[in-house]
Amino acid sequence: MSFNTSLSGLNGASKDLSATSNNIANANSTGFKKSRAEFGDIYAVSAFGNIKTATGQGSLTQVVSQQFVQGNMQFTDSGLDLAISGSGFFAVSPSLGSLEVNYTRAGAFGIDKDGYIVNSSGQYLMGLPVNPDGTVSSTSLSTAKQLLVPASSGAPRATTEVELGINVPSDASALAVADFDPKEPSTYTSATSVTVYDSLGDAHVLTTYFVKDDAAPNQWAMFQTMDTDAAGDPIPVDLAAPAGSSTGGIDYATMTFNSDGTFDATTPLPITSSPIAVPGGADPLTLTMDLEHNAPTQFANLGFVVNKLSQDGVTTGRLSGLSIGEDGLVRANFSNGDSTPLGKVLMADFRNAQGLKQIGNNSWVETIASGTPLVGEAGTGRFGLIQSGALEASNVDLTAELVNLITAQRNFQANAKAIEANKALSDTIINIR
Repeated sequence: MSFNTSLSGLNGASKDLSATSNNIANANSTGFKKSRAEFGDIYAVSAFGNIKTATGQGSLTQVVSQQFVQGNMQFTDSGLDLAISGSGFFAVSPSLGSLEVNYTRAGAFGIDKDGYIVNSSGQYLMGLPVNPDGTVSSTSLSTAKQLLVPASSGAPRATTEVELGINVPSDASALAVADFDPKEPSTYTSATSVTVYDSLGDAHVLTTYFVKDDAAPNQWAMFQTMDTDAAGDPIPVDLAAPAGSSTGGIDYATMTFNSDGTFDATTPLPITSSPIAVPGGADPLTLTMDLEHNAPTQFANLGFVVNKLSQDGVTTGRLSGLSIGEDGLVRANFSNGDSTPLGKVLMADFRNAQGLKQIGNNSWVETIASGTPLVGEAGTGRFGLIQSGALEASNVDLTAELVNLITAQRNFQANAKAIEANKALSDTIINIR
């Protein structure tokens, strides 16, 4: 029996050496989690045995458990390198259309030939679907999808609204609105321009002119032109009925202020253009000018100041970059200034992470022991934050592993010595005459 006792000790020491050696071998593996061999003693006594004189029967390997301790952050130059600071796993799919899901802490991702975000093993990073504003529309694993980065932002979007926030100088000289001529700067007080886009993505320059009206205090006339004709003259834009006023056959709007310089109203409200014909076969543009929500003012000593000028159209753009926030939101940035949310990196966690089954490549799959995955967004509940441009290093402490290696080696030698002593005793008994 003592031979078996020492043999169980040899097996345990050998298992400890194997676990320690595996940890050392993966000291540089991204996202690797070290393992620890855990042992229990074998102690058996029959129903009528004497427990006071019973001895143990050796040791038994109970489990080789993984230690899901946070590894150090290693910062990189790639925005697609991801690290989780806190609890959770990335979910990856082995192939397109596969219902199988693997889980990993190794976040070295890139783009494949089809534009999908994949790791070095070709597994596809899973993401939660999002609304146009970047909020998650579903947190179910069944609705998750492989994250695809488009090459372009798709169809252009025609401009429908221009946001304009300004200050017009109250101390400017009043002018006759009827004398307005866009080619003569002396006939208007100030002007500003913005680039707008038609349904085909072609750019057009929309210019808005402001004339301080000499017919009424605190009142301004607004004219618009878009592009120029063959002769180089600005093309007038009619502001749609009910128009503020008309001069020279061109409808214009009016803007009035209170005596303290704050905004009062525009006529019409909102200011909307008549359909503007554009060349090239694109749909006519109908533009709305939003001044009332951008707090226009009429103050002296400031001059003409543009505080806000933007529009909601875009042309077709090429992919210029990818950004991933701490909450896991993946945004594709395009050369046209558009930014499109592609999805949120899916985060998964388990009630018993040590029950996960290792499948290699620093990946795991769920088991009955681990329980079903808990799915959510980074930074919510029990899930950690995502660090873009970083990788989680192995959590192996080489110094501790080398010390444990020496300890396991000594245990092995001691058990081998016990077997040698048992053999000597057996030889002595056999040689008795």
